[in-house]
Amino acid sequence: MNMEAKFQELTASFRGVNWNNPGSWPVVVKLTIWLSAFAVVIFAGYFMFVTELNKQVEGERKKQDALLKDYEEKAFKAMNLDAYKKQLADMEEAFGALLRQLPKDTEVPSLLEDITHTGLGSGLEFASIDLGTEAKREFYAELPINIKVSGDYHGFGAFVSGIAALPRIVTLHDFSISAQAAKGGSKKGASDTRARVLDMVITARTYRYNDEAPPEPAADKGKKGKKAKKDKKSKEGGK
Repeated sequence: MNMEAKFQELTASFRGVNWNNPGSWPVVVKLTIWLSAFAVVIFAGYFMFVTELNKQVEGERKKQDALLKDYEEKAFKAMNLDAYKKQLADMEEAFGALLRQLPKDTEVPSLLEDITHTGLGSGLEFASIDLGTEAKREFYAELPINIKVSGDYHGFGAFVSGIAALPRIVTLHDFSISAQAAKGGSKKGASDTRARVLDMVITARTYRYNDEAPPEPAADKGKKGKKAKKDKKSKEGGK
């Protein structure tokens, strides 16, 4: 009953209040309004300042995690520095071995001889073997060799295996196999027991290390040409 009476007394305090004259407000009304205003200020300050500070703290925490991860990676690399150096030396040695497998310009004729001997040893007959146009890449140059041979499937297989076993790097691409037309007008079902002769056209590609400096851009060449002309004019003027 006391609580109910106090609540009724509190609600009665707000009745008949002259809101235009704050000085006449009951103490209960004034305390309620002050507490409400204080709570509004606290909540507004929290959302305006504390929330922004929490975002900054979260951002700094993420930076800390990233720095710790970076530190762990660098510490791991520092601990394994000797192993990395050894791995780099092994890679350089392997790279040098691969470079030694790439033919030089003067070794292309001997490579053609190796390809020819491999084909003849496989029982094939060469119709043609021609060098294509060299294509330069970033670190190496690629030279296509167009080959046309005739023989049987077993000879083709032995030829491909022999090319793969060469000491130089040679890859095979874009092959096509077709049957030769029967000679002498022989008809189907003739008593010739020899294997049908096939023609194969295939492209072999060999590679060499491209140690030439990349060509200068046209803009740089133009600048150098203009500079040379200016120097020449200044020398003539001095004379």
